[in-house]
Amino acid sequence: MDALPRETLKLEKIHRFKSLKMVEVDLKTKLDPNPFGADHGKLENGLTYYVRCNSKPQMRAALALAVKVGSVLEEENERGIAHIVEHLAFSATNKYTNHDLVKFLESIGAEFGACGNAYTSFDETVYELFVPIDKPGLLSEAIAVLSEFSSEIRISPEDLEKERGAVLEEYRLGRDANGRLAELCFASVLQGSKYAERLPIGLESVIRKVPAEDAKGFYKRWYNLHNMAVIAVGDFPGTESVVGLIREHFGQKHSLKPPVIPITKVPHVAEMRCSCFAEPEAGGTTVEINWMMSNDEPKTVGEYRDWLIGYMFRSALNRRFSKISRRKDPPYFGCAVREAELVHPVKAIEISASCKEKGAVEALKSVLTELAKVRLHKFSERETAIARDKIMSEIESAYLERDKIESTVWRYQYLQHFLQNEAVLGLEFEAQLYKTILPQIRASEVSQYSERLRTSDGPVIIVTEPRASVTEEELQSVVSDTDSLEKDGNISGWEDNLIPEEIIHVKPKPGHIVQRSNYKDIGVTELTLSNGMKVCYKCTDFKNDQVIFKGYSYEGYSQLVESEYLSCLLSSSIAGEIGKFGYKPTVLVDILAGKRASVSTDLGAYTRSFIGDCSPSDFETALQLVYQLFVTQVQPEEEDIKRVIHIVEEIIHAEERDPYTAFSNRLTRIKYGNSYFYKPPQVSDLPKIEPKKACEYFDRCFKDPSTFTVVIVGNIDPAMALPLILEYLGGIPRPSESMPQLGLDDLKGLPSNPPAHIVKETVRSPMVEAQCSVHISMQIKLRNETMMEEMWFVAFLSQLLQTKMTQVLRFKHGEIYSVGVDSDFGYSKPSKTADLEGEISIDFSCDPNVSATLVEVALDEISNLQECGPSEDDVSAVLEIEQRNHENDLQGNIYWLFQILKSYRSRLYSGDLGSTFEVGSRQSKKQSSSNLLAINSKVGTTENITLSLQGALHCSDLNAGDQSFSFAKTPTKDPTQAKVLWQI
Repeated sequence: MDALPRETLKLEKIHRFKSLKMVEVDLKTKLDPNPFGADHGKLENGLTYYVRCNSKPQMRAALALAVKVGSVLEEENERGIAHIVEHLAFSATNKYTNHDLVKFLESIGAEFGACGNAYTSFDETVYELFVPIDKPGLLSEAIAVLSEFSSEIRISPEDLEKERGAVLEEYRLGRDANGRLAELCFASVLQGSKYAERLPIGLESVIRKVPAEDAKGFYKRWYNLHNMAVIAVGDFPGTESVVGLIREHFGQKHSLKPPVIPITKVPHVAEMRCSCFAEPEAGGTTVEINWMMSNDEPKTVGEYRDWLIGYMFRSALNRRFSKISRRKDPPYFGCAVREAELVHPVKAIEISASCKEKGAVEALKSVLTELAKVRLHKFSERETAIARDKIMSEIESAYLERDKIESTVWRYQYLQHFLQNEAVLGLEFEAQLYKTILPQIRASEVSQYSERLRTSDGPVIIVTEPRASVTEEELQSVVSDTDSLEKDGNISGWEDNLIPEEIIHVKPKPGHIVQRSNYKDIGVTELTLSNGMKVCYKCTDFKNDQVIFKGYSYEGYSQLVESEYLSCLLSSSIAGEIGKFGYKPTVLVDILAGKRASVSTDLGAYTRSFIGDCSPSDFETALQLVYQLFVTQVQPEEEDIKRVIHIVEEIIHAEERDPYTAFSNRLTRIKYGNSYFYKPPQVSDLPKIEPKKACEYFDRCFKDPSTFTVVIVGNIDPAMALPLILEYLGGIPRPSESMPQLGLDDLKGLPSNPPAHIVKETVRSPMVEAQCSVHISMQIKLRNETMMEEMWFVAFLSQLLQTKMTQVLRFKHGEIYSVGVDSDFGYSKPSKTADLEGEISIDFSCDPNVSATLVEVALDEISNLQECGPSEDDVSAVLEIEQRNHENDLQGNIYWLFQILKSYRSRLYSGDLGSTFEVGSRQSKKQSSSNLLAINSKVGTTENITLSLQGALHCSDLNAGDQSFSFAKTPTKDPTQAKVLWQI
């Protein structure tokens, strides 16, 4: 595979959006029900299929089997079976036994993940695979796996017993504060519906005791080909051969008469309902208002237009909420409105606000007042224009990337077409609809949408808080009082601020190039500018509408003395509220409306940096923000400081309520000693913060351009980009007194005092329901002379341990849901000469009663690897996964950005990026098991831990309960609209 990008696309070639013609359509015109770009049809046995050729990423395929079967179809004694069947699919089928399917996926470089391969919701079960297809037979084998899922999942008593522990642990994971509150809120919103009693995770009693025959009966009853679809999107030479494979593996299956899937209705909420829930472990206080409505997808242009009006309304209202949250003594810290799919029949327009403790009444009053304000006084044309520009910018970016859409995105769209009858129109036609419809929508129409959000229309209002402080009667009183004020017209209008038209009013004097180096082998150009800043750029066409960059300089928190640390730690947050780019955040958002350009800052232990992401057409805007960052002097303002301190105080209180914070804090203290750098701040520490010192520190971090190196990667045309780089980066003035330019060996190490012996400790913390988290940390030291080689082996070893721990803890013992293994050298001081110290850590959760046993199992597995080494099959699987990940990474801008950055920071870098990059970015493809064993021997276990390792082993044991679930939001193209998959 060619690692280098093809010839860069010219901006004028890809920016055809501005010349894209509008379409003449009648509002009654029906949207095309056929999915755009897919070879779509049905087999004779009722199976639906979607096949699309898509070359992003190359030589990969995104596959799925969608089944219109979820937990809502379960009977009382079956609660949880739909999810159990999904688990058993990866445990055993007629062809694969004893988790051989997982081994097959790993052998071809397709990793198995806890939630990455399947999910079960109320209305559907979906199995997903992402596989390489560059070798003969791989695609056929992957489709055969989906075929096995459709009708040949083996559900024996032995299989079920092996998997119960993993399902129970997943159930237990959802019994934290967030899970309990989500369950209460969901039941309140869908009260009176079967959905409220059919959470996908099910009941603990069913998970523990359901007979295999009941699970098998559910599977045979509902898994019918008429209820299924196969989706295949990938880098295929054509669709016909892929359809042939689907026909080959599914066509011979006989489908019985499809069962009638009952329609589960959700009762209409005729009157407002209020609920108050207290959860002692809650992270904070929230107020949520839900207006329920039918979950109908647009079928005509008129309905699509109505959806766009709702999108504009949510965008304009969110802008107001954001501005209110930054006022003096704001009623909430954050507030947002979104459209959320709850279950297939219904969706909700949801407004959610997070506020201070005992602040729920004030937050609810503010939200309802703002809605009334829109109804009485309307959005202004200017507010509507800002929302329109923002949305138009989003569709423009999507349109420009239409030929670079990832296969997984297309897979998702076809899944929604099958499961929800959601139209798949293609980005060109959707962009034309946006360009035609958005300019025609008036402020009065956007304002009119607020009529759908009246309290008389039966919203469900929910308050959650750590300690009960508000009653349902008080909430109803707030609603009544606000309604009366609106009826009498006693609510004043919205006051908006004037917004500057330009970020920079006086353009800087451009700098010039002092030195230029070209590294043609990697397509990189390096510049040294007249102000001392080093700029390195790489032109790519991985994305049409993306340019990313990062600038960094050595020196960070590790250089601070203890008395300065806390103030400087909050410097970025304080500067952000004041306006680190020269404008208040709410003003800057308006200036950037319609542009796709963002810059953020990051202050770390050893470096300070700025990170940017923009469209090629907004590259100038992004660089203007960087210029403003360097020339702006932030001055502490009392109200901004108070707001930041208040938020920090609420966060500290939330952490004090969280049982896992006690675990995390103890773990940190054991690993690093009682160092101030790792000590969590307390409320009593907040008065010690000096805002002036915080602002001075932030200004000093971004003052001298000569200390910064900037790496830019993306679709840039050097002829257009270079003048902008010289003007806005080269034009940053150097301070009158240059700051010291620190090298790697000039930096101070973090103050820490790690343990000198094995530590085994159990951290106990009161909990509402029992949970247990295990962390095994093993220190590792890499010698300077062989470090560059050993770094790769550490990465391989981490992947190997991940695989082995999954095999032994989940598949063999069946007691965990997932395990994570990671290596980290972040706290080790950067150096060109010193050895590198870091850690390899293993994390998993489990039943508190088996935690000690599983820890010994894990340590025994490590000891066994040290004594015997990994097998050749183990090594082959690890290298295949690493190689496949590397091939995918090569096709992305982010990979190249960080490879170049890593090369600059490499201890081998001495001014020649080309030679350093060659060493710093190569992938080892043919490493032997003996190489891995050599690194493995540096990691201690119970036998030799005192010789080469200081380890920390912690187990957080707590006290028990029942049922749970969790949810994941899958973003759509509308950020204010989220699909909510109750995904386990």
